[in-house]
Amino acid sequence: MASGPAAAARPTDTAAYGPTYASAHGTTYGNPLGTTYVRPYGSRDARPYGTGEARPYGTREARSYGTGEAPSYAAAPASAGEPVSAASLTTPHAGWRLKDSGSTARFRGLAAVSRTTAWVAGTAGTVLRTHDGGKHWRDISPPGAGELEFRDIEALDARRAVVLAIGEGEASRVFRTDDAGATWTESFRNTDPRAFYDCLTFFDRRHGIALSDPVDGTYRILSTADGGRSWRVLPSDGMPPAQKGEAAFAASGQCLVSAGSRDAWIATGGAATARVLHTADRGRTWSVTDTPIPAGDPARGVFALAFRDRTHALAVGGDFRPDQPSPRAAAVSDDAGATWTPAAEPPKAYRSGAAWLPHSRRLAVAVGPSGSDLTLDAGRTWHTFDNGSYDTVDCAPDLGCWAAGERGRIARLEP
Repeated sequence: MASGPAAAARPTDTAAYGPTYASAHGTTYGNPLGTTYVRPYGSRDARPYGTGEARPYGTREARSYGTGEAPSYAAAPASAGEPVSAASLTTPHAGWRLKDSGSTARFRGLAAVSRTTAWVAGTAGTVLRTHDGGKHWRDISPPGAGELEFRDIEALDARRAVVLAIGEGEASRVFRTDDAGATWTESFRNTDPRAFYDCLTFFDRRHGIALSDPVDGTYRILSTADGGRSWRVLPSDGMPPAQKGEAAFAASGQCLVSAGSRDAWIATGGAATARVLHTADRGRTWSVTDTPIPAGDPARGVFALAFRDRTHALAVGGDFRPDQPSPRAAAVSDDAGATWTPAAEPPKAYRSGAAWLPHSRRLAVAVGPSGSDLTLDAGRTWHTFDNGSYDTVDCAPDLGCWAAGERGRIARLEP
């Protein structure tokens, strides 16, 4: 569903200080709210990347890294050429730093590969990519896509990506590139006028699914087993009935997310209750649960999910209309989305995107058209740290966190 989020507020941007982090090596560092944390990780959080191992951190999917993109946590280059570590991101001046994209598109699709490499996708069929930390952005838009509305992009690695265009009927399409956007192949075009695709996610480099708003009373799932080169619609008999008026919000590419090799979740709104659906078999069967985030109106519900692993999750949303309040706009789950608890102190306004910060069990950010918020306690309380307008956020394992939004705005979290 796209009509609501596209009309979200466009506030004046103001600068503010950003968040701080716990060390990736267990050292204690201060944060801007005066609390300190020590990283309490287990062995599964110390996994090496670049050898085909699935990424366990809670952004949109369990990505695998390769082709020269394996991150080095201690030696990733900063914009000024200095090494980046969790410690260097704990200064009082850390926060979003805008990059000149050279575009006026609104970017709701974002895929962070590393601190140096990221992809964005947005209005007017626009796709941009950087490989130098945002100093330069190359327009790699698919030819002839100028009338399309890209709302989600998933990077399989630094050179391979899959992008989703949303809309009714043939406006919903999927494109894939294997050469960093030099060429694109259209791998799916929706021919059912009742379908409207919103989001997609990948479990690994081969297996992924895409989500359509309900058709004949149930959400429709599109599946790929070859990295997005071909797609098929899955049977709907394992999908619970949709509520009247229920849909997913194509606001940030986070209405469908995955963690691990088989689990995925759908965020919904627009109906009497905002719900989360869960599959443990790559989209064949689904369970559903209610959330405490208010719904009951086409403009309200859960807009984004972020899973740190397959058990721990955040949900954010609210009412996208700028003149309406968004109480109880965040919730948390510690049982794979089976139950949800409202945040004790949620963001004070609608939020459309969320991401866990790498190598932390407690730190996450949420973004929206009116600002960004930080949680230091795994989503139970949130504190605003920036008033700039962003629609989506994503983080890579090497501490490369990116945000994107209207008027070509792209930023990276920097010391």
